[in-house]
Amino acid sequence: MFRATAIAFAACLAALPVRADIQHDSIRHLVKLEQSALRSANNSHLRSMITPVSAGSAKVPHYDRAWLAAQPKATGGAQFQCLAEALYFEARGESLQGQFAVAEVIMNRVDSPRFPDSVCGVIKQGTGRLHACQFSYTCDGRPEHVNEKAAWDRVAKVAKAVISGAPRALTQGATYYHTRAVRPSWARKFTKTATIGAHYFYRGANYRISTSN
Repeated sequence: MFRATAIAFAACLAALPVRADIQHDSIRHLVKLEQSALRSANNSHLRSMITPVSAGSAKVPHYDRAWLAAQPKATGGAQFQCLAEALYFEARGESLQGQFAVAEVIMNRVDSPRFPDSVCGVIKQGTGRLHACQFSYTCDGRPEHVNEKAAWDRVAKVAKAVISGAPRALTQGATYYHTRAVRPSWARKFTKTATIGAHYFYRGANYRISTSN
């Protein structure tokens, strides 16, 4: 009996290095996968992984005046400024939900490899060519002046919420939009995802909706 027990115990000990080798190989494989994923991620996504989000900022907002009034005055850096300006010139006359929807399109483009990987880069893409830019206010030949302070304060709060990580729950990953007043030829190529206020929203072909949105 004692001899059988000793043999079984020795067999278990002999198997331990094998299990350790298997675990080591698995860990090494996982590390390689993570390194590959990090190399393929765009700069904006990498920044979002290391930028802390203030408590509560990622909650789905209530798209009403009460929610807006409860938000503190919004300020921020260059990317915030670009987003706030885009919302002011593109959507200040829209409902709060409509403004969030336009902001979603911009942020979805930032996450897409088909567009620049920063908010300012997305908004200014094509700027300098008359009527050949992505956001018409940047290339219509007219200067951009913010004359409506109350409207600016509203869109700035929307920009702050979105750039701080508010979920994009309105447009199903849309990367394009246009007003109901026009019928661009490109709209036929994409999937319409939402109609909000004065805008139709579309998702480009093969666009993946982020599971974090």
